[in-house]
Amino acid sequence: MFTGIVEDSGTVRERIETADGLRLRIGVDGFDDLHHGQSISVSGVCLTVEEYGTDGEGSTADGTDWFEVFLASETVAKTYLGELREGDAVNVERAMPADGRFDGHVVQGHVDTVTEVTGTERVGEDWRFTFAIPEGYDRHLVDKGSVTLDGISLTVAEKRDGEFDVAIIPTTYDLTTLSEKSVGDPVHLEVDVIAKYVENMLDGY
Repeated sequence: MFTGIVEDSGTVRERIETADGLRLRIGVDGFDDLHHGQSISVSGVCLTVEEYGTDGEGSTADGTDWFEVFLASETVAKTYLGELREGDAVNVERAMPADGRFDGHVVQGHVDTVTEVTGTERVGEDWRFTFAIPEGYDRHLVDKGSVTLDGISLTVAEKRDGEFDVAIIPTTYDLTTLSEKSVGDPVHLEVDVIAKYVENMLDGY
C-alpha cells in the first residue's frame, strides 16, 4: 500500500523492450532500503523491484541510485509507462511500512485509467491543474474527495461536467513531475478505493 506522498522524482535511464513487455531502469537519489521483490510506485503504478544498485551516475553516498522494474504487456497497454523514453521523469514512492506515518490516503498503485491535462493556471504561488474525467469515472470523483494522479495524493478542488480541478502547492509542484506537465499530457488516474467498494456494495440495489 502507498499513501500518495511522492518521495522523489526519478529519471528513466534505460528502457529495454522484450517479447513479454518492457524493462525500465530508473535513477533515484539515495534510497537506502531497496531489495529484490519490493513493491514500488512509479508514477502511480505499483511495480516490483527486480534489480538495484549504485553505478556512480548521479549517486550519493547514502544508498541506491537506480532500480529496475519489469512492465508486463498488460501494464504497458493500460498505462502510459510504455511511452517513456530515457531522460523522462517519473514519481517514485516506496511502499508504506507498517509503522510509518500515514500522510496521504489509501493508494493501491492499481491505476484505473489514463486521463489527460486539460488546463494549467498559476494562482499566486500555487497552481491549479484541470484534468478530464474519463467516461465511467464521474461517480467516483466528488468535491473535496481524494484522488491519485501519477501517484500523487491530491484533493478534488472542484468538479464540473467532464472535468475536475486540483490545487497544487509549490512543494508538490517542485517535487513531482507535475512541473513538466502541459495540456494534452497523459496522467495516471486512480480513484479512491473506498468509492469503488461502496459502488460494489450498492450495485444492484
